[in-house]
Amino acid sequence: MIKRLTYLVAAVFALMATTQVAMADDDTPAPIHALEQQGLTMHGTFAAPDGLTGYAASYQGSPVAIYLTPNGKHAIVGTMIDGQGTDLSAKPLSRLVANPSHQKAWQKLENATWVRDGDPNAPRTIYMFTDANCPYCHKFWQAARPWVKAGKVQIRHVLVGLLKPSSLPKAASILAAKNPSAALARSERTYDDGGIEPMSNVPAGLVRKIGSNTDLMKSLGLFATPTIFYRNAAGHVAVKQGLPQGNEMTAVMGTPKP
Repeated sequence: MIKRLTYLVAAVFALMATTQVAMADDDTPAPIHALEQQGLTMHGTFAAPDGLTGYAASYQGSPVAIYLTPNGKHAIVGTMIDGQGTDLSAKPLSRLVANPSHQKAWQKLENATWVRDGDPNAPRTIYMFTDANCPYCHKFWQAARPWVKAGKVQIRHVLVGLLKPSSLPKAASILAAKNPSAALARSERTYDDGGIEPMSNVPAGLVRKIGSNTDLMKSLGLFATPTIFYRNAAGHVAVKQGLPQGNEMTAVMGTPKP
């Protein structure tokens, strides 16, 4: 988390260094206008301590907190922490950036090309960006078996081709199968032996479908598999990047292990 924030802040300041701060033509404070020119999107403002005005923004799909000084002449990009170590930026960013963007992403995932794992009538649906060569996707598939077999969760795998040259051909083999769900299960069961056989000549239509899934993932600012979309206890769409650990599995699945 800290490494990602450090990289993000460094990237923002690198962009700022290439352009002088210009005054905005409207009432937008100059530092905020300058950040917008460098590719940040502003989603709203929030109250911040010590007379600062908080701006909830995003950069390449990732939430960014900005704090404008009272005179409006300077902006600080980064996370604000109080004396107890509490992240004061997290809740505003979640409310103004993450929740709305995740809800829009959910709608896009519904319309993506995916393969179902589990009962179509299962009460809980999870979307997951999956690469057939991803070891952590495989570990999640294994860990999810109790919930899937109990009919409590259906996982909709949005297949992408990221990790290896064989990732796209393997995804194509799954999608082209007479029963894609069975092909996905077979690929996971034989993962340690190489998984499903990659398709030798992938039709253009399947290249486009898998490419669209991969483009969707990147457009959401996501670059790692697995990335899992689920609804949290409040009913909001939440995202877990990487393999869920400990209690995270219960949060993703919605119920304790059956």
